[in-house]
Amino acid sequence: MMKYIEEAKYIWKNYVPKSGQSDTVEGELIRAIEKLRYEAPNNGNGNWDEGFELFCYYLWDILNDKSVFGKHVLDEIRADIDTINNSEVPYFEDDLYDRITDHIIEWSLAHKGPIKREKDPKQYR
Repeated sequence: MMKYIEEAKYIWKNYVPKSGQSDTVEGELIRAIEKLRYEAPNNGNGNWDEGFELFCYYLWDILNDKSVFGKHVLDEIRADIDTINNSEVPYFEDDLYDRITDHIIEWSLAHKGPIKREKDPKQYR
């Protein structure tokens, strides 16, 4: 069960566009985890390609933040993203996606966003 469901809904509603990338880091993080959450149970990772890998890399690049998370939490985030990024074995349960979403909100609260971002020209998902 997510701790920060209302905060995640707020970011989704206010910072994730109907299509395309978000202009904020928080919005793009939420967009990434939700795209990954949808792909596994709905498509069995059948559409998996570089775009989904880029979501995983983006999540790790941002959440790998020692100013926000301790080693134990960073190890957990890394393991969760590695599990999701294994396209051969789709992960269907919500627990990892929820946990990463909670960490996104914790990161956002620590950085007092929203933080503007440049769109990634390689991300077409």
